[in-house]
Amino acid sequence: MRRALRARAERRQLMTAEAEVLGELRRLRARLPQLTGALAASTDGLVLAQDTAEVEPEGVAALTAAALGVAVRLTDATGQGGFRELVIRGELGYVATYAAGSSAVLTLLAEPRINVGRLHLEGRRSGARIGELVDGALEQLENA
Repeated sequence: MRRALRARAERRQLMTAEAEVLGELRRLRARLPQLTGALAASTDGLVLAQDTAEVEPEGVAALTAAALGVAVRLTDATGQGGFRELVIRGELGYVATYAAGSSAVLTLLAEPRINVGRLHLEGRRSGARIGELVDGALEQLENA
């Protein structure tokens, strides 16, 4: 019961950072016009903020959490260190997921014509900023 209450409190605190995270997603989409969507989620699949039009954010967040679980296990099993990013290339574009602090991830959807180097540069920067926002919100919870 105590664990469930703590999890709820963490989720509420994460949601308080939503406006700032959403602002970061919108700035990122302005810098990268080839993005078709951007989503920040907790590592357990809770949508924190989203700027997507053609996908269901809750479904993408859940799938991101599942992919993250596999990626973390794979990097651990192969001795590659902690998770940093995952990139999937499909026929119609890219799905890229970046670590965002210790409790969140940033998932970006992009057109096939995007400059992948620029995608990484901007995705890593925004992931770091979102990580600061989310981890800061969780730190405030712990200090309260």
